Amino acid sequence: MAFKLNSVVPWGRNMGEYIRMFRLNESDLSGKIAGFGDGPACFNCEMTARGGNVTSFDPIYQFSKTDLEKRIEEVRVIVMRQMSENMDNYVWKNIRNLDELEFTRMSAMRKFLSDYEKGKAEGRYVFHELPNRLIYDDNHFDIGLSSHFLLMYTSLGYDFHIASMTEMLRVCKEIRIFPIVDLDAGKTALTEMVIDCFKNDCKVEIVKTEYEFQKGENKLLIIRK
Repeated sequence: MAFKLNSVVPWGRNMGEYIRMFRLNESDLSGKIAGFGDGPACFNCEMTARGGNVTSFDPIYQFSKTDLEKRIEEVRVIVMRQMSENMDNYVWKNIRNLDELEFTRMSAMRKFLSDYEKGKAEGRYVFHELPNRLIYDDNHFDIGLSSHFLLMYTSLGYDFHIASMTEMLRVCKEIRIFPIVDLDAGKTALTEMVIDCFKNDCKVEIVKTEYEFQKGENKLLIIRK
């Protein structure tokens, strides 16, 4: 089945949020980083501006800048309406209100869009859909990141998550996945099943992060070879 842009909700986060979500220190940021399902986040753009090395992978990178701009604007209206109806489910600390949320997200996505065509030409934004095999050699990247995708979309099933993380671990020395809850910020059996799968061959740990926007999503899964 063909991947359709109108089936996704592009909603981008910035570099500061990535640093807090994934507990990235200066040593981490100096390495070779892969972002899986980065969508319209501006982490790649901001890291590139400071001399970092980030490659982002996402199925939406098959579409044009114009297509993405249109879809982002469609999603903005829908998501902000949903947010206004569910404000009690969120922690209004780093982001204090709905206006600041919209400004933060749209600023990140506009920054991404300003960098998108240049980044595609430079090979920094790569059209790819997990769990398909990547063209890179084993251990090509130091760290692989997955934000608000793996473990969150439980409906994709156990086999999909295991195959996706296995491929991520093939090309990355370690992977970090945030958050470890489902779309309703609830704990799931899937997370425990994933840990059980990898714990014998890798070092697996769950750590608390400084980032919590949706209540309960403040933990990070780290898997190291």
